[in-house]
Amino acid sequence: MSSRGFTLIEALVALLVLSIGLLGIAAMQLKSLQGAHAAYQRSIASLAAQDAQERLWAGLAESGSLTCPAEGEVNGPAGTWHAQWETFLPGLDPAPLESSGECEFDLTLTWEDERFAGEAAPALTYTIRLPEGAGGAEE
Repeated sequence: MSSRGFTLIEALVALLVLSIGLLGIAAMQLKSLQGAHAAYQRSIASLAAQDAQERLWAGLAESGSLTCPAEGEVNGPAGTWHAQWETFLPGLDPAPLESSGECEFDLTLTWEDERFAGEAAPALTYTIRLPEGAGGAEE
């Protein structure tokens, strides 16, 4: 008769170990979802950076004389670039572009992410360099 009580204790201990294991798996699943969301946002930020670079190239091409475009091609909360990408990256900095001179720009994308509260804000930094000088064919 004493062996029946011993198997009941064994079953309760096994249930406790199983419960702790399942809680660990749930926590691991939550962290993997956070990581997947962070990777998604970083890929969106890379696309936004590529779009900013293409807008700068378009501004350079529209000038017709290889004049370095202004930061206003991307910067500004009322601009189309910010309005387009702010829907995907909430809290996106409206002025991410800074000219370093000689037609070189530093693009620093920062946005808010409520899933990582208490941690540093996500940020990606890109350097964009465009050609500068007199364009057109020589006569």
